Amino acid sequence: MTPDQRELARHALGLPNDRRRSYRNRFFVNSRGVRAQPGTYGAWMDLVASGDAMHEPAAPGKSLDLFWLTRTGAEKVLGKGERLDLEDFPND
Repeated sequence: MTPDQRELARHALGLPNDRRRSYRNRFFVNSRGVRAQPGTYGAWMDLVASGDAMHEPAAPGKSLDLFWLTRTGAEKVLGKGERLDLEDFPND
């Protein structure tokens, strides 16, 4: 995982914060149109390819793709003393 991917993943988890615990697990990326974010989209797709994240394409007529971390991917980006809120990982 690259430093940029780690930063994106931590943002998806709502880290850092005062509680040192994740409080979400999602990241939306504009994949189409003039506001497209190709670098961010590519970074997330690489996380999907490595098994660290999952992806749901934008609905028809929409431009925001949804990404979320697998529990394994999320655990990779935790800092010392941080933990995951397991509510955000119901299938793991």
